[in-house]
Amino acid sequence: MPSLTAIMKIVSARLHASVYRLEDLPQDEKPEIVFLGRSNVGKSSVINSLLRMRHLARISSTPGRTRGVYFYAINERFYFVDLPGYGYAEVPRSLRRAWQRLIEGYLENRPQICLSLLIVDARHEPTPLDLQMREWLEAHRRPYVILLTKADKLSASEVKCSVERAARVFPMVTVIPYSARTGLGREQVWREIEKALACPASR
Repeated sequence: MPSLTAIMKIVSARLHASVYRLEDLPQDEKPEIVFLGRSNVGKSSVINSLLRMRHLARISSTPGRTRGVYFYAINERFYFVDLPGYGYAEVPRSLRRAWQRLIEGYLENRPQICLSLLIVDARHEPTPLDLQMREWLEAHRRPYVILLTKADKLSASEVKCSVERAARVFPMVTVIPYSARTGLGREQVWREIEKALACPASR
């Protein structure tokens, strides 16, 4: 079992696959850590900061730029999986429907998923779409934690209030304030990932 006393050492991290059709999903059985959140909430920044790699996951200020399911092979042992952000306010309705089919088909049919990281902007109330994703994860018994990203833009007291608010909205779920810029929460997130990877069901 991996040690939980230190952050995992990242030996290698690479883009393994960009998937736009369900039939093209990787066929191996490596465990998968999934990153979920609305468009432009900072999923790519979280991935890069966890790996301490500045440009592995593409970052864009334009919501909806992530258009596939991106698989990043970490230490050739497991995947980080970056899903298209939900919301998609500025893309055509037909594309939104295609993304929805891709996301739901992926989430429903991947026994390799061992943890989902639901990313919410620490500065704002969780959106109705965030709550809808929570309901979906819980209905399908998918383990998840909440990352309150962009916490560096708040004061310490504001971060505390944001965590308390999220804990009320997401009871019985781990809530982690996170900053891709300062590294706040990075170690705790890795603890959660290590625990998920150590679970026999994820092997």
